[in-house]
Amino acid sequence: MLSAETIAIVKSTAPILSEHGETLTKHFYKRMFTHNPEVAPFFNAANQQAGKQQRALAGAITAYAANIDNLEVLGGAVELIAQKHASLMIKPEHYPIVGENLLASIREVLGAGATDEVINAWGEAYGFLADILIGREKQIYRENAEKPGGWDGFKKLRVIRKEKESSNITSFYLAAADGAPLPDFKPGQYITVRIGTPNGATTMRNYSLSDKPKQDWFRISVKREVEPNASTPAGYVSNHLHDSIEVGHEIEVAPPCGEFFLDITEKHERPLALLAAGVGITPIMSILLTTLEAMPEREIIFIHGSLNEGVQAFKNVVDELAQKYPNLKAHYRYSDAAATERKGSSSTGFINAELIESFLPGRDADYYFCGPQPFMVGIYHDLLKWGIPPAQVHFEFFGPRQELEAA
Repeated sequence: MLSAETIAIVKSTAPILSEHGETLTKHFYKRMFTHNPEVAPFFNAANQQAGKQQRALAGAITAYAANIDNLEVLGGAVELIAQKHASLMIKPEHYPIVGENLLASIREVLGAGATDEVINAWGEAYGFLADILIGREKQIYRENAEKPGGWDGFKKLRVIRKEKESSNITSFYLAAADGAPLPDFKPGQYITVRIGTPNGATTMRNYSLSDKPKQDWFRISVKREVEPNASTPAGYVSNHLHDSIEVGHEIEVAPPCGEFFLDITEKHERPLALLAAGVGITPIMSILLTTLEAMPEREIIFIHGSLNEGVQAFKNVVDELAQKYPNLKAHYRYSDAAATERKGSSSTGFINAELIESFLPGRDADYYFCGPQPFMVGIYHDLLKWGIPPAQVHFEFFGPRQELEAA
């Protein structure tokens, strides 16, 4: 355990980290990539350029400092980090690299404020957290390797089918190149794809599994990420998959990971609310398909928000499911009304509390939601205002968690 002196010193740094945390993390990443370029493939270059990873790390460091005397509140964050690390194959030997550059950055950025006492306390605190993460990640690696069809590290999967789902989303069906069966996974989880880059290195991306478990394939449904602005490049991996990967090609994939999933062993009487916006439908689709198979009588409210039908994935599939299962109510929300021909249950605007409540007047449900930041922030805060218990709120947020909670 951490000493009382260490806890007091680290906690005393929380205010300055809250104010200058992003300056520290920008310096940290620049320093680490200069001194230890071998770790660069673990990081998303686009998120680095947009500053997302810097903000995420700043928030995590500040939260750790502020709650170091009550680490139980960070349990969910620790599991999220451990799952993400395991998906990228981060191993114990990588932790000293991060620790060395973090402590050096604290000294270099804070200057006189980074006394020997502060550096020593943060060194002890970092080592304590690293041991927790290393232990949990070791468990995840072992579980993934020991399950039927499982493996450790990256394995070659072959594209057996490629299917266009919308104008910007394409599904890739993946089977083991060696013909072995694929492992089970929890609906909502993701796999990691590793792709070579023009400079001879590699880069990795997480993609949610969009089909139900226990198939002869993994399915990922990838949105082509175009260049949103001059400061953020187009998505290298998504464009490579769309343009260069065809049926018969092989790609490197790590086992399924992730702390966002539906536990089908839990049986609840209350409705299941599945809310998605854009490509956020991918993990929600896996949860929907699994629930209909495992709990065919459970009431399900499915709402998908899209710009228009042209970019909307899986609409025909969901329509067919809604016809087959009377317990499934499906609704589509389109923000671009002029470009949409209304068919079935649909409306114009954005997914909001009023729309959700029209399907769930009692509000009591298990909520699973995924999508872009504005959608996620709105839903998260609406559920907070309604007083929905945390155990009934589940989400996959593609970005710094602090942006969701602080907005």
